[in-house]
Amino acid sequence: MDFNLSAKTSEYAAKLQAFMDSEVFPAESIYEHQRAQLAAAGKPHGVPAVVEELKVKARALGLWNLFLPHSTDPHHGLSVTEYATLAEITGWSPDLAPEAINCAAPDTGNMELLDMFGTAEQKKMWLEPLLDGRIRSGFAMTEPDVASSDARNIQTSIVRDGDHYVINGVKWWTTGAMDARCAILIVMGKTNPDAADHQQQSMVLVPIDTPGVTVERNLTVFGYVDQHGHAEVSFKNVRVPVTNLVGAEGEGFALAQARLGPGRIHHCMRAIGMAERALSLMIKRSMVRETFGTTLVKQGVIQEWIATARIDIEQARLLVLKAAWMIDTVGAKGARKEIAAIKVAVPQMAERIIDHAIQSYGGAGVSQDTPLAAMYAGIRTLRIVDGPDEVHIRDIARLEIKPYLA
Repeated sequence: MDFNLSAKTSEYAAKLQAFMDSEVFPAESIYEHQRAQLAAAGKPHGVPAVVEELKVKARALGLWNLFLPHSTDPHHGLSVTEYATLAEITGWSPDLAPEAINCAAPDTGNMELLDMFGTAEQKKMWLEPLLDGRIRSGFAMTEPDVASSDARNIQTSIVRDGDHYVINGVKWWTTGAMDARCAILIVMGKTNPDAADHQQQSMVLVPIDTPGVTVERNLTVFGYVDQHGHAEVSFKNVRVPVTNLVGAEGEGFALAQARLGPGRIHHCMRAIGMAERALSLMIKRSMVRETFGTTLVKQGVIQEWIATARIDIEQARLLVLKAAWMIDTVGAKGARKEIAAIKVAVPQMAERIIDHAIQSYGGAGVSQDTPLAAMYAGIRTLRIVDGPDEVHIRDIARLEIKPYLA
């Protein structure tokens, strides 16, 4: 394994870092101000103007769709390992940077699905405008009434009726569905409840304005209202053409795994970026804050936090890069154990560092005066998103035990 950056990746990383310094970080306060204005006007999910301004600037710099290793645009062609470094840089400003370069979830995973498994018609209708940043999308998998970490529990029905599928069910935590730009949902449900456990599910494309689709409400995260929203969505006798099927019937479970593999690299590397920013904020705060006659940075407990944070970040980054390298070399299925490991290790690591950074700030750390409180809410949620820690731990244990059962 060689994690030295290629010349192409180094060029993108330098360009992206310059974009972060000159455009993204200065835009954070503008973003918050514009969001507050929109909320006061009764539009909590309205798009702050600065977001679209950043997208125009990023695209002009060639910082666009860098996440897609099999992109139809041959200009990029970055591997998962190469993109990982760029994802970490965007993690320093998770609300702005990923979207500015059109690399924000859930669009990334949805674009990967369409790129790998979509028909020519589906790509023309939905992938092209997503790649162009003209629309956004949602991924409707999780349900309120079942433990959706086991996808076999999903109850939404997708029943064929002639040339259409009829969809009935309720989803929630459908990120992006509150955003007015959200035009398409990828919905996972059961097309054949009598098939083998992992062949019951399928995925279909459902335009959000289809009759019978109702965005019921937004779900907050520790009280935070996400700009794109985390929606509860109901489907009542929703009819879509059978040509909206992604892949083949019964492949929904396999498609979900294909979608989540690279996506977990993205999430985890952004989380490392968040941890790096939290560490930086903690050090800067500790150097100027005085207690009991000396600065915090001279206190042994703070020094231990700083040292441990550096150790933990370096270990986590190497583990994620190994997982990314394995996806590039043996595929997501071959990297299953490593992908599960990073999904457990990285959010827990980042949560500890952000928590210590909050502690170093005292009351300011839990206020809106620093990004730490929002970062903590986001990173704590990541321990549930894309499968809770416990499911991944179970998976790792089974893979470790398996050779001993042979």
